[in-house]
Amino acid sequence: MSDLIEQALASADDTDRVVMGDGVLAATGPMFRELFGQARGVIIADENTWAAAGEQVSASLKDAGVELAEPYVFPGSPSVYAKYENVELLREFLAPLDANAVVVGSGTLNDLVKRASDELGRRYLVVCTAASMDGYAAFGASLSVDGFKTTLTCRAPQGLVVDLPTLAAAPQRCTATGVGDLIEKIPAGADWILADELGIEPIDQGSWDLAQGRLEAAISDPQGLVDREPGAFVALAEGLVLSGLSMQRYRISSRPASGAGHLFSHVWEMEHLGMDEDPPLTHGFKVGLGTLATLALWQNAVDLDVSSIDTEEVVARWRSREDTEAFVRSWFTGNMVEPAVKQTLDKYLTADELRGRIELIKDRWPTITERTRAQIIPPERAEAILKQVGAYWHPQQIGLSRQRFRDTYLRCRMIRSRYTLPDALFELGVLDEQVDRLFAPDGFWGRRPWAE
Repeated sequence: MSDLIEQALASADDTDRVVMGDGVLAATGPMFRELFGQARGVIIADENTWAAAGEQVSASLKDAGVELAEPYVFPGSPSVYAKYENVELLREFLAPLDANAVVVGSGTLNDLVKRASDELGRRYLVVCTAASMDGYAAFGASLSVDGFKTTLTCRAPQGLVVDLPTLAAAPQRCTATGVGDLIEKIPAGADWILADELGIEPIDQGSWDLAQGRLEAAISDPQGLVDREPGAFVALAEGLVLSGLSMQRYRISSRPASGAGHLFSHVWEMEHLGMDEDPPLTHGFKVGLGTLATLALWQNAVDLDVSSIDTEEVVARWRSREDTEAFVRSWFTGNMVEPAVKQTLDKYLTADELRGRIELIKDRWPTITERTRAQIIPPERAEAILKQVGAYWHPQQIGLSRQRFRDTYLRCRMIRSRYTLPDALFELGVLDEQVDRLFAPDGFWGRRPWAE
């Protein structure tokens, strides 16, 4: 385990212990006793994760003298969904038990147990079964509440057990989705630089270092991940754990690990894209496509001549608050409407405020582009990495039409108040124009046409 993880734990609010390495499932029992003393335990898993590590975890807990309640094992198919109703189900199961949960699983199971345990005022530990996402050590749980994807506040696990052979043995699609989730930290970093330069959300250097510090190493050996080489999984696992710890440190939001690329994914998740598949279309696969979308937008944006933009012309075309609300309502339906209106209006600028923002962007643009050029990678490189690990690299692969995918560039900024590149381009009055460039015959997506 890296020194950076040890340093992160020293300042973490929630997570006290991380054990990472080969054959460390046996460390679950001793960790449980260290963290929870003589408390009883209960294992939460699904049929797939139980097959991957459940028996070993159970044996380790028993060997350490932990009294175990009967485990709760979800069916392996259809896959359990990260909806709040499943939190309620788990909470009702756990409530009468005087026990701390040990979740054996990855993203969805971890988030469900995280929230359910928090609502009961209890701590838990997680045994990671796949390198599939960065939320293991993150505060908050990403859940669907009344059909709207949101992050509910709750404490991160008190302990993590990361057994590298277990991660390497997971289905390749799990590893591919982890790469998709992690690689978005690259354009997310550029989005945070933008917000930092404009004084909207200053960078917290400690959180930045955790999210970005092992990022290049984690994505540098995609073939090693395909070949299940231990060294490649060490780098990926560290990158994912550190990303979660960065969010835990920052606490304000998931900003250190999530930018506009994640917003693309959230739009599609709220529309239940791929949720009827078995297994469902993963978060990381959608985030990977969001990464390509935003890297392509950034690649053009850094060459944008903002000094030529007529500030007064843009201000003259700016919508009132009432018209902005109507505009947002025209883009969404059902349970997405009211949250999108609130998130958009939370960052609404008056005409005078817009004038000041445009002038500030113009003033800071040389520094913004200098810093973000050093942060981003070509979308073609990200595309090659996603292809190599078995992730999706074209929107049509997940059932998105050209128009629906294009529209997501315009819609994604409306579902969160977080400031990202689409917000800046929208405020400059050039978002539609910049998106059109991407879909022109010589643009990034124009060179990757949809099959008829």
